[in-house]
Amino acid sequence: MEEAVRWNIKVSKETDLALRTFLGAQGAKKGDLSKFIEEAVRWRVFHRSVQNIKERNADTDPDELQRIIDGAVTEVRAERSAKRKANQARNGRA
Repeated sequence: MEEAVRWNIKVSKETDLALRTFLGAQGAKKGDLSKFIEEAVRWRVFHRSVQNIKERNADTDPDELQRIIDGAVTEVRAERSAKRKANQARNGRA
């Protein structure tokens, strides 16, 4: 884990009991509560980001949107391929 920061949060007793019961049933160890919360926050941020993108693109022509996505994917694949080839050349593999 990266450098951690401490949060002080409040949740209801019901939520605390439900989460601790769930984690206990999973055989949770020390630190698992923090890991669970971090994963939940990351998932929620990702989900909200996806929803925002969907809303922003709701009026976009689907074919145009697909062309944009395809172009971005092609660009990323080309960059990765170039990096992979450069690494192979640097390491003496062709």
